[in-house]
Amino acid sequence: MTEEQKKQILCFRNEGLGYKAIGNKIGLSRDVVRNYCKRHGYSGYGNSIAYTLKDENRCRMCGIELLQNRTGRPKKFCCEEHRRQWWKLHPEKAKKSAKAEYELICQQCGKTFIAYGNKNRSYCGRECYYKHRFLLEE
Repeated sequence: MTEEQKKQILCFRNEGLGYKAIGNKIGLSRDVVRNYCKRHGYSGYGNSIAYTLKDENRCRMCGIELLQNRTGRPKKFCCEEHRRQWWKLHPEKAKKSAKAEYELICQQCGKTFIAYGNKNRSYCGRECYYKHRFLLEE
């Protein structure tokens, strides 16, 4: 089992999915998923696990209990790495405006790409920028 599969199991378990549904999505057997969840304290019915893990004082990625500060907004993740992983796995949860998406054409490769929040972008990525900026002279 890869690290990515382990992260996906925890995320799906947090959402309340059962062992068989997780196994079908990831491509593992139900028993492999069940044994992994038992070893890491995620055994039981999916809905009850999701309910206990949706506690505001737990990390959204791993479920570790968080110590909240007295002031400021409440923490949702135990570390920066878990925050990035969670948002990478849940891009649909981001509140993005459809008005801020711009369809543009890359100056280097000529492909169309979508830029969010910046209608003045010229390149689809860093590779095209480097090729246009530094390798064009060669």
